[in-house]
Amino acid sequence: MATNLVVRNIEEELALALKQRAAANGRSAEAEHREILKTALKQPKRRSVADILANMPNVGEDSDFNMRNS
Repeated sequence: MATNLVVRNIEEELALALKQRAAANGRSAEAEHREILKTALKQPKRRSVADILANMPNVGEDSDFNMRNS
């Protein structure tokens, strides 16, 4: 279900920048506003540290990374 969103008290410079960006992209200010919101809020799913570590490639043995002189 679509929802209407009203944004009040926007600075003149910001409103002008939105209109200019919309014109440059061939869209209405309203369509540009929707695109900006969609882009800003669409973020990739965050991965846990455990998931990142589990997916790291095997690059050697622990002894390969020993910094002490043996």
